[in-house]
Amino acid sequence: MSGVASTLAKKRALAAGFGSNANAVRYLNQDFAALRAQCRSAGKLFCDPAFPAAPEALGFKELGRSSSKVRGVTWKRPTEIASNPEFIVGGATRTDICQGALGDCWLLAAIASLTLNEYVMARVVPTDQSFGDDYAGIFHFQFWQYGEWVDVVIDDRLPVKDGELLFVHSAEGREFWSALLEKAYAKVNGCYEALSGGSTTEGFEDFTGGIKALEAGALLGCSIDITSAADSEAVTRQKLVKGHAYSLTGAVEVNYRGRMEKLVRIRNPWGQVEWTGAWSDGSSEWKYVQGDCPHANAEDGEFWMSFSEFSRNYNRVEVCTLTPDTIDDDSVKHWSVSKFDGTWRRGSTAGGCRNNPYTFWMNPQFVIRLEEEDDDPGDGEVGCSFVVGLIQKNRRKLRKQGEDMHTVGFAIYEFYGQREVHLDKNFFLTHAQTAKSETFINLREVSTRFKLPPGEYLVVPSTFEPHLNGDFYPVLLSLRSTRTGDVVDLPVCHFFIGTDIKTDGFSLETCRVMVNLMDDSGNGKLGLGEFATLWKKVQRYLTIYKKNDTDNSGTMSTPEMRVAFKDAGFTLNNAIYQLLVARYSDPDMTIDFDNFTGCLMRLEMMFSEYMENIQHWLNFAMI
Repeated sequence: MSGVASTLAKKRALAAGFGSNANAVRYLNQDFAALRAQCRSAGKLFCDPAFPAAPEALGFKELGRSSSKVRGVTWKRPTEIASNPEFIVGGATRTDICQGALGDCWLLAAIASLTLNEYVMARVVPTDQSFGDDYAGIFHFQFWQYGEWVDVVIDDRLPVKDGELLFVHSAEGREFWSALLEKAYAKVNGCYEALSGGSTTEGFEDFTGGIKALEAGALLGCSIDITSAADSEAVTRQKLVKGHAYSLTGAVEVNYRGRMEKLVRIRNPWGQVEWTGAWSDGSSEWKYVQGDCPHANAEDGEFWMSFSEFSRNYNRVEVCTLTPDTIDDDSVKHWSVSKFDGTWRRGSTAGGCRNNPYTFWMNPQFVIRLEEEDDDPGDGEVGCSFVVGLIQKNRRKLRKQGEDMHTVGFAIYEFYGQREVHLDKNFFLTHAQTAKSETFINLREVSTRFKLPPGEYLVVPSTFEPHLNGDFYPVLLSLRSTRTGDVVDLPVCHFFIGTDIKTDGFSLETCRVMVNLMDDSGNGKLGLGEFATLWKKVQRYLTIYKKNDTDNSGTMSTPEMRVAFKDAGFTLNNAIYQLLVARYSDPDMTIDFDNFTGCLMRLEMMFSEYMENIQHWLNFAMI
C-alpha cells in the first residue's frame, strides 16, 4: 500500500491501538504464537524463511560471503552449543552482554542500560519464551521503529566460529537472551554487519520509543571522542577506550574522609578492560568511605570513578528521555509526544539546508503551537520547554546498496499565518530562523532541547545537501500542552472504489495532479464545489475503466487502455501512446486505477492549458 491510502490506513491502525507495545505490529506479518504452535504440532524446530541462517544474514562487505572473517562460520542452536541452555539465568543483568567480533558496542551499551529498568526490559524481551516445554526453536522481541512497536520473530540458529558465539554472548555460557536479541535487531536492519558503528541513543530509542535526565526516567550512555582514525578504540594509560560506547549505569554520593564525593558507575560492553584510576576496583579510596559503600571488586567491565574524573575524561553523554508509554512510575516527569512522517524527494521536497535559499522552502514544513509555560523553570527562564528530534528511517538497511546516513538537521521559525499554506521562498528570504538543531550531522537522529515563548512555530527538517531522497520521522516532546500539524497543500481524498478494482487508493502524486487541475482559486485547496466536480470526474473515469476491463481482472491491459483513452475523449498518436505506456504501466504491462486516473488527469490538464494558450494566441494574432 502506498500514498494517501497507506497514510490513512496507518492512522486508522494507530487509532485502533496497533503499533503500541501492548499490541505490536507483526514484523513481516510473522505471528510468534501461531508459528510456535505450528512448529510444536509438526514436531519441528522453526527455521525463519525471512532471515535464513545464510551468509547474507552476516553481512555484505567486511562480513560478506567472500570475507575471511566469516570463513568457518556455522549456525547452531543453543541446544547444540550448551548442554542445558537457558533464556535468562537469574534475571537479565549488565554482565549478560559481552561484545563479540562485531563493532556494535553502541548497541550493547544500550542493551546494558536496558537491564537497569525491569519494566522496559520486559517490553523488549517478552517473558513468554524459554527452552522449556514450549521450546520450538523460535523467539521474539519487540522494538520501536519510527512511531510504532514491532514484534520481531527469529529462529535460534546463531553464528558460531571455533566453537564460540561469533557475536554478543553472556558471561554465563548457557544464557542466550542477549545473543538472540542481537539477532532480532540484525534482522530488522538487514544483517549483522549493518549494526557496525552507531550511536548509543539509536539503540535507546529502539528499545524505549524515547528520544534524546534521570529525573525523567532516562537511559544514559557515554563515550570519549576520537581525533583521528588511529584513536578508534585506542586504550589510554588508565584503561579507558577512545571512540567506544559505554553505559552509564549508576550514580551515588558517598561520605569520603568526612566530605561528600559524587561517583558514577560505568560499564564497558566488552565485559573487561576497566578504569584503573581513583575509585577503580581495589583502589585505596574505598577504604575511607563511611557508611554505605557500593564498591564491587570484579573484572566484569563495570567500574566506578569520581564525577570530576568522569567530566575530565569523557566528552559525550547521550541521554534518552522515555516517552509516556514507557514509564510506569508517577514520580518521574512525563513528556507529551507528537509524531509525524515525512519524506524528502528529489525535485519536489528535498530542498537542502538554508545554504540553498531558492530550494530550502521546498522541504516539508510542520507547525507547532506552544501554549503553556513551564510550571517550575529551574533555570529561572520563563518559556515552554520542548525537544525536537529528527530521525532518519531505514538507512542501515540501505548499506548493502552503498548508502548510509544523510547529514540532517532542522530550523525553527516564528510563524503567524494559515497552517494549510506551504510557505514559499519569499518567507524564508525575509525571515531569520528563531532556533535550529545544534548541528547538521550524519547520524540517524539529531535532537535539541529548546525553551521558547508561547506561540506558533514552523519546523523545517532538511538534509544538508539538496536533492537527496530519504524518509524521516520528526518527533516533538513537550513538558506542557502543544498543538501540532503539517503545513499541507494537498487534500486527503479517500474514495470508495469497490472490491472489483485492484487498487491501494490514490497516491500522493495523483492527488497532487487532481488539485492542480481542479483548484481554480489557486490556494492549494479544493472547495466544496471544486471537490464535487472532481468526484464526478473520478466516477466517470471509474465507469470507463470498468467498461474496458473486459476480462474482469481488476486491472487494465495496455490494449484496453488505448480504447479507454478514446472513450474518455483522447485520440493519441503512436508516439504519445508509447510514452504513456512506459510511464504509467506496471512491469507486467497492466495499469491500475490510480495510474489510469493520474494519466487522464494530466492529459486533461495539458489539453486545457493548450486550448487556453491557443485561444490567447488567436486573440492576439487576429486583433
